[in-house]
Amino acid sequence: MASSFLCLLFISLSTADGFMEYYVYHCVFNSTDPKDIQFIDSYYYNMMEVVRFDSNVGEYVGYTQLGVKNAAEWNKDPGRLAARRAEKERYCHNNIGLDYSNALSKSATPYVRLHSSTPPSGIHQAMLVCSVYDFYPKNIKVSWLRDGQEVSADVTSTEEMADGDWYYQTHSHLEYTPRSGEKISCKVEHASLEKPLITDWDPSSSMPESERNKLAIGASGLILGLILSLAGFIYYKRKARGQNSHSQTSSYLKPV
Repeated sequence: MASSFLCLLFISLSTADGFMEYYVYHCVFNSTDPKDIQFIDSYYYNMMEVVRFDSNVGEYVGYTQLGVKNAAEWNKDPGRLAARRAEKERYCHNNIGLDYSNALSKSATPYVRLHSSTPPSGIHQAMLVCSVYDFYPKNIKVSWLRDGQEVSADVTSTEEMADGDWYYQTHSHLEYTPRSGEKISCKVEHASLEKPLITDWDPSSSMPESERNKLAIGASGLILGLILSLAGFIYYKRKARGQNSHSQTSSYLKPV
């Protein structure tokens, strides 16, 4: 999951006219690798982003009429653009190493349980549930993959719920009609993970608890039946041997 840190550099506030202007330096990163780092310089007016410099784009982009005008002017200034492009190295690279290691040392890795359930409506044959437990910090991203491609339709997720012991849990549901040969996975991205945690759905281990109980009871009955049958067979064989031995002994003792 992408993490970030930001620094508020400038605020201009006028209570008379009721406006506020400020801009923010923002670093978004998945690791300390330079290719995974993005520097963003955003300018806001009354809580609305007006114009932004994005290191992935390499120039300013406007989001309002005034922002588009400012972006066009600033992009004509090579010196200004060069200074903004250098900020990724100067600002982000010098801080992310510490921030990244600090996040990893104060985080808890999530535990994932993937199972299926039958929805009450009966419209879909199954509903897959990806339950994620015992993670910290709170922010987390849970998504579904079908044959390696992210699925967006028929997905619902809960908010991150506090367990009361500093840890959190969340649950994501996928309405799912099984198709032969396809692979379904739950993908979890979190600050405690150096790479996404992907859990594949195994239909045999994801069977609903009621079905597993029925299967366990049936298997136990079968095993018990086999044991009783084997015991009966052994008893029969021993009794038969005893009767044969008694018959032979009696024949030896018969008077001539």
